[in-house]
Amino acid sequence: MRPARALIDLDALRHNYRLARELGGGKALAVVKADAYGHGAVACARALEPEADGFAVACIEEALELRQAGIQAPILLLEGFFDAAELPLIVEHRLWCAIASPWQVEAVADLATDAVLQLWLKLDSGMHRLGLSPEDFRAAHARLSALPHVGPLVMMSHLARADELEHPRTNEQAALFARTVEGLAGETSLCNSPALLGWPQVRSDWVRPGLMLYGANPFPDHHELAQRLRPVMTLESKVIAVREIEPGEPLGYGARFVAQRRTRVGVVAMGYADGYPQFAPNGTPVMIDGVRGSLIGRVSMDMLTVDLTDHPQAGLGSVVQLWGNEPTIAELAPRCGTSAYRLPCGLKRVPRSYLNP
Repeated sequence: MRPARALIDLDALRHNYRLARELGGGKALAVVKADAYGHGAVACARALEPEADGFAVACIEEALELRQAGIQAPILLLEGFFDAAELPLIVEHRLWCAIASPWQVEAVADLATDAVLQLWLKLDSGMHRLGLSPEDFRAAHARLSALPHVGPLVMMSHLARADELEHPRTNEQAALFARTVEGLAGETSLCNSPALLGWPQVRSDWVRPGLMLYGANPFPDHHELAQRLRPVMTLESKVIAVREIEPGEPLGYGARFVAQRRTRVGVVAMGYADGYPQFAPNGTPVMIDGVRGSLIGRVSMDMLTVDLTDHPQAGLGSVVQLWGNEPTIAELAPRCGTSAYRLPCGLKRVPRSYLNP
């Protein structure tokens, strides 16, 4: 059996959720969209359900997967509904729903139901992606609040640049949000992972931790609070072949690595079809039997190569850790020209094994 695998530490996931809740000082929706950022939404939701205040997903398909797996906790649809025809399913499965457009407000108003909808009304405070303008927001709040089938609203927005700790945009968005919701009834939700970790002056009744749940630092540099996070995923495989090449010999596609000395090469069963970045450069860190080493040569679809020259203990069957506690995905991502969000989300084909269920 191919040795590539992802180990998912559910104790680390629970630890990170508790940290998010502690920092937020209120209630926390665990964001498990995109298959829990590649970690497995059903398994992660099951691990968190005994203590989570609820979950957040992108769309109704992701919510129904959780409901079909037996998850009973509240689930928020962050993108709301894409067609009014989804509203009966939202009612049937007791889903919470973001409302971000005037047409969605009207669709809710036209719905005939005895149920009470739990809606999160979204303000565009400066992200300029989804959300109502401040003027439309207050009008929508009044319209929805007057409907007998709508419960107390949660007022939400999304921060565009909270991972840039010196940028004024976060404070500007928070101030606009505060001005817009002033005097309106309902709880608030503003904080994502970087806001929870880096902007203590920005707080809301509900927080929405995403990346930090999975143990990744959302900032480009070291951050003290992010040090308290525990990586949830360890991606690893094994050396499946060992060979030696002479000085001047190229290795792999495109000859991106050329040996400067007699080089002992380990071939590892892991490639870009598994989700490892194809253009990781020479020298990208890996752990070889627990000792820091480096990748050499271009990553192939199914294999990559590491330098075993200075690892005499390593050979056929040696364990190679691609990311986890070391190197972290936050360290790996900028080296590979990608982001800590994208790496675990890109995981494919690799079986996941769950620790501490």
